[in-house]
Amino acid sequence: MRKIAIGLAGGQQQLAKTYQAFTKILRRWTDELVPLLQVALHERMQQALPHHWRVGGFILFGVDGSRVELPRTRSHEQAYSTIRRKRRGKNRRGKRLSAQHAKKANSPQLWLTTMWHAGMGLPWDWRTGPADSSERAQMREMLGGLPAGALLAADAGFVGYEGLWEIFSGGRHLLLRVGSNVRLLKQLGWARERDGIVYLWPDEAARRGQPPLVLRLVVAHNGQHPVYLVTTVLSQRELSDAQVIEMYAKRWGIELFYRHLKQTFQRRKLLSASAENARLELAWSLVGLWAMALYDLVEADRQEVPPKRLSFAKLLLAFRRTLRDYLHPTEPGERLCERLRQAIIDPYLRKHKASRGYPRKKQEQPPGPPQIIQASRTQIQRVNALACEQQKGLTA
Repeated sequence: MRKIAIGLAGGQQQLAKTYQAFTKILRRWTDELVPLLQVALHERMQQALPHHWRVGGFILFGVDGSRVELPRTRSHEQAYSTIRRKRRGKNRRGKRLSAQHAKKANSPQLWLTTMWHAGMGLPWDWRTGPADSSERAQMREMLGGLPAGALLAADAGFVGYEGLWEIFSGGRHLLLRVGSNVRLLKQLGWARERDGIVYLWPDEAARRGQPPLVLRLVVAHNGQHPVYLVTTVLSQRELSDAQVIEMYAKRWGIELFYRHLKQTFQRRKLLSASAENARLELAWSLVGLWAMALYDLVEADRQEVPPKRLSFAKLLLAFRRTLRDYLHPTEPGERLCERLRQAIIDPYLRKHKASRGYPRKKQEQPPGPPQIIQASRTQIQRVNALACEQQKGLTA
């Protein structure tokens, strides 16, 4: 790679000659260069692919978290493993774990929360932290970088009044899956009542005088069990129930992106032995995969190929072959742009693999329905008092 960089830079003598020197340069410049590259890629996405910028009239983003494995070094254990908090290891039954089992349970992992653009299938922003990081907190850190009016789709792990209210009050919308761990109210009287209107108003938020969050409940069915979705877009003309279900289904693409990053791009386990270097390794891996995929999407768009048919495996192969043969004359049909135009998934239909009896297949239980209860008299009186206070504040 250093030879390629020298060839592209015209033989400059300022390039690092050793790995240690290269990592020192990365440590010095990553925090300044990566945000600038993110801004440039954001602008490129909007300018080069404007017809994929919106999905159903909304700028749709998905958010989800995932763990990335790390080598078992002292640096990683001190920075990323849960062992740094001196917890006593216990299993699900509450019994003390042996030293060997506790060591395995506290293997260092890096938590990655990604904001993902659903229209193009590309990352938008991310945050990293220890294995026990809060994906809700990391999501809230990224809200300021979202465009106004964006629609954020998330799974049931992101349910929380503070984070959801921050999304809504910031001029953005949300689309969320809810389960039995959520209590929703109906007939509260804060908004115009109609079928499907529910409220998220925890007791703690009510005591602090915070207003209820008005939501529209949509019940879908995935063929096995019902799925409960809520959104802050209350108008069915603006976003119908069918569009709600379709947009939440698109959120699944972020799981595929994690698979491309970990398996196809071989970043399931990072190589850096230092905690700081691991953070840099993951950041530049995300930027590199993002830039290459965007370059390929522009080429595919010229052939009217949709983003969902982009093949990350063929994309990486095209770039690697071009880098390997950078000193040789380009043969007809072997230019990078021509290779990228062929980096698409075959059009034939794949069979559904959910029925295959894999021995390591997760047997997850579907979440139950949310708790939807009638608003009590006390809650109605409290929300009426809150409405009066807000009315007085507006007329004062």
